[in-house]
Amino acid sequence: MDPDDAFRAISNSRRRQVILSLAQSESALTASELAVEIAAIENLVDPSEVTSEQRTRVYVSLVQSHLETLDRAGVVEYDERGKRVSPTDATEPVAGHVRRITTACYRPDAGRGDES
Repeated sequence: MDPDDAFRAISNSRRRQVILSLAQSESALTASELAVEIAAIENLVDPSEVTSEQRTRVYVSLVQSHLETLDRAGVVEYDERGKRVSPTDATEPVAGHVRRITTACYRPDAGRGDES
């Protein structure tokens, strides 16, 4: 995988979440399942509380842009016809990098004005 493709793949929060979700499930997911999961995260609600509008907004962006980008990069395999997304050999390594970057950037005291 070209490093530029990998960086492009993880440059969007929805794409990062697709990668993390697939790495965790280790099996194919539908675009609809991913949309519900991502909408729940973005709206800070349980997946059972995601509205149709919230799910649709995420679903459209996934199928019109994000899943194809991830497929081209080789991070996932996207079956456009069946709207199924499967992990590839690159999914878990990229997910590992996303987890490490997220952890390194997370600072619970950020914004409190602490000048330690």
